[in-house]
Amino acid sequence: MNTKMPISSKSRPGPNLPDCSSRDPRTKLVDQMFSRWDKKDTPGCVIAIIKDGNIIYKRAYGMADLERDVALTTKSVFELGSMSKQFLAMCILLLIEEGKISLDDDIRKYIQEFPDYGYKITIKNLIYHTSGIRDYYELMSLAGMPVFNHYTAKQALDIIVRQKDLNFNPGDEHLYSNSGYFLLGIIVKRIVGELLGEYAQKNIFKPLNMDSTLYYDNFTRIVKNRAIGYFSKNDGGYGIGISLFDIVGDGGVLSTVEDLFRWDQNLFKNKLGRDPMKISQQYFTTGILNNGKELKYAFGLRIDTYKGFKLITHGGGWCGYQSQINHFPEHNFSIIYLSNLEDFEPMALINNITDIYLKSPLIIETQKAISHTSTKSKIVKFSETILKEKAGTYRNPQTGQIWRLLVKNKKLEVKTSYSSIFQMIPINNKEFQLLNASEDMQVIFFKSNKSKNKPKRLQIKIEGEEPNFYEYVLPISRSPLQLEEYTGNYYCNELESTYTIIIKNNKLVYLIKFLEESITLEPTFKDEFVDNDHVFRFTRNKNGLISGFNAWTDRIKPILFKKKLQLLN
Repeated sequence: MNTKMPISSKSRPGPNLPDCSSRDPRTKLVDQMFSRWDKKDTPGCVIAIIKDGNIIYKRAYGMADLERDVALTTKSVFELGSMSKQFLAMCILLLIEEGKISLDDDIRKYIQEFPDYGYKITIKNLIYHTSGIRDYYELMSLAGMPVFNHYTAKQALDIIVRQKDLNFNPGDEHLYSNSGYFLLGIIVKRIVGELLGEYAQKNIFKPLNMDSTLYYDNFTRIVKNRAIGYFSKNDGGYGIGISLFDIVGDGGVLSTVEDLFRWDQNLFKNKLGRDPMKISQQYFTTGILNNGKELKYAFGLRIDTYKGFKLITHGGGWCGYQSQINHFPEHNFSIIYLSNLEDFEPMALINNITDIYLKSPLIIETQKAISHTSTKSKIVKFSETILKEKAGTYRNPQTGQIWRLLVKNKKLEVKTSYSSIFQMIPINNKEFQLLNASEDMQVIFFKSNKSKNKPKRLQIKIEGEEPNFYEYVLPISRSPLQLEEYTGNYYCNELESTYTIIIKNNKLVYLIKFLEESITLEPTFKDEFVDNDHVFRFTRNKNGLISGFNAWTDRIKPILFKKKLQLLN
């Protein structure tokens, strides 16, 4: 394996000079894409482009620390978020090889305090996100536990084992859940009798010379060259995204693009374990549901395609950080991206880099098609009036999730229930492409028979996934008098949390422990409301009176809150 890493022969008087031995015309295009972050007053990112076992371009854009005027470099250390899962998956494979664990083991063999739901939940279920276990991070969010607070692994485990039910029967569905990999981390610790970080250091990071990589399981630990995480503030400028989590497994790995280059190369020429080839084969094996459907998820990695190319990928985001690693094994080509800005949207940029370096016929034709239809639409078909006809509120009838489409600067834009904002470009008179989405996503509009102006519904297509349909709904307006019946105190014993729902400034809001400010509930449907992260559907008793509500997210199926008989003083 060639691990030679070209280093710039030039001195480095400026903060962000390119780390490359020679200038390639394509790198100018890459620099143009990241130019808005190549400044001294903004966070930014670091990228590494890898071809045939060498880093052909690596570059840092922006600042690592705005308070101390420290620039990002290719040695800057970032939190990887969910990209960490692939390292824990490798730990599991090494323990399987050692005979200390089996994919078919019941997790209650190692976590005796885990509830018995009447179904066997295996290590394999945790690996492939088919366990049905509710996502602990979103459980904590729903319980009103702020992400910036300090939490331990015990607190995360406690909220998981309090759950009375699963999202679905193990193996019936695939639903991404951080709980699975968090529990795998607990299992590793109990098997080997040492911290997950210690095991990974001895068995992965040290053998691969990943000297700047570690599990961050103690928030007081000092880490050299660490970039500070940031988020954009609504009133301009940036805030620091601080995490006090001591929780690892589903996340928690800190690394650099240079260390991740070594990891990237090992993925395809594995050196770990006694039988590296066998481990490598297992590592890329995807899961299978009970009904025989093959998944795209392997061991902490997603096996997918991008414009005809086989793609092995995973990303992450956490408290001011974004990360992504994309491998194209057929071309021995990879892109590593690390950012210290939470609201950075990496996928569109990474896809652009891929398009520049891997000029397949499909990529070229797609670019021509989008360019042609975009130009044509500006002249003929997509006036602001036509775009406004497509604008409005759309609701997924299965999940309750909301997409709000609006026209901004003569372009169509969508805001989701989770506050993600995507820009849309027309492909033809009913199809649009989402520019800055994390995946290749298209939206198709369908006309309504009842209305000449508004589409009846839209379809969201993601390459390789089942399509989702959203129906057009008229915004619901409720008077304070109509909102009054929803007020009261609601308690969930699984979360040990009480929501106090009141009317404030003629809107329904809720208060919950730890949160200083009230959260507004926007009506979307009969007895249904949303905030930025959750859906709330109120329930009624046989007399038609409000008796409680079910709350859920995309990773938690409905959890019941029961209305208390009287308000607390």
